[in-house]
Order: sequence, then structure tokens, then C-alpha cells
Amino acid sequence: MRKILTLSLIITITIALTFVVIFYVGMQGFLFAWVLNLMLMTCVFIFTETLKSEFTSPYYNDKKWERNGKFYESLGINLFRKLLVWIGWEKLNKKPSPIENRSNSLIQLQYRTKQSELGHIIIMVIVLGFTIFVAFKYGIGHSSWLIILNILLNLYPIFLQRYNRPRLNRAIQLSIYRESQFSIHD
Repeated sequence: MRKILTLSLIITITIALTFVVIFYVGMQGFLFAWVLNLMLMTCVFIFTETLKSEFTSPYYNDKKWERNGKFYESLGINLFRKLLVWIGWEKLNKKPSPIENRSNSLIQLQYRTKQSELGHIIIMVIVLGFTIFVAFKYGIGHSSWLIILNILLNLYPIFLQRYNRPRLNRAIQLSIYRESQFSIHD
């Protein structure tokens, strides 16, 4: 019951903050798109941390066409990965929780990819709703920053999680195998 109340409070605060942003910034231009995305990232992160989902949905399983990564590579995911390294996101992101070569650490990283993907999906849908509203109310040109930032800050991060997960699954299987081999010899 407490978890439901906390999640409801997070949603209520997010809605209130959104109205504050609309009131003080307006709904047009780069500033609105940037502030909306950052505010939603913070609120949705708190939401997904509180939710602590098991992520058992088959949606999170890698699909056959995703396993070799060619689809995402054709969409420029490697360029996006280089961009993340260039702006320092990878270094910043790995600093609080460095990746170790143990299965427990890899399983935790896999969980975080699913959590991140869920967060970006939620944000992408909300921003898409605002994009459609702004396009109808003010014209498509006024929604261009919402579109651009939604692609860069939400769609490509979803692609990146989907791209990385099959590789991570293989690393987990290999790590579990290696750990079982070492425990047999101990």
C-alpha cells in the first residue's frame, strides 16, 4: 500500500511540475523541450527506482533479429555510442557503479538496462503527446525541438539498451559458466 501511495505521489508531483514548466517556460522552443525531458528523466528515474519491477515481460527478451545488432547499427547506434563517449556520459554513468566481470554484477547491469529502457519509453510517450499537442496548437515547426530531443534523449537510448542486451546476456552466460568451472575445481 505504501508503494502505491509513493508512486501516486511521484505521478502527482510530476504532473504539477509539468504545469509549472508550461506556465513559466511555455510550450514552444528548445528550452521547453530540454526542461521537459530533464524534468521527466528525474521524475521517471525516481518512479522506476520505487517501482522495482521484476521486468519479466517477454518484451525485454532479445528478439532474433536484434541478436547480431545489424538493425541498430544500420540506424546509427555506433555513432550514438561515440556521441555518449564524446560528451562524457559513459564515464559519468559507469563511475558510480563500475562493471565487474562477475555474473552478479552483469545481472545487475542487465536489470539497469531494462529499468532504463522502461524509463525512456515512458518519457518518449509523454513527450510524443506534447509533440502532437504543440504541433496541432502552434504548428509543426514549433514542435521540432520536441521531436529532435525525443529522438536523441529517448528513442536512441532505447535502441542502445536493446542493442546491448543480447551481448550482455551472452556475457552473463559465459560468466556463470566460468564461475561454475572455478567452483568445481575449488
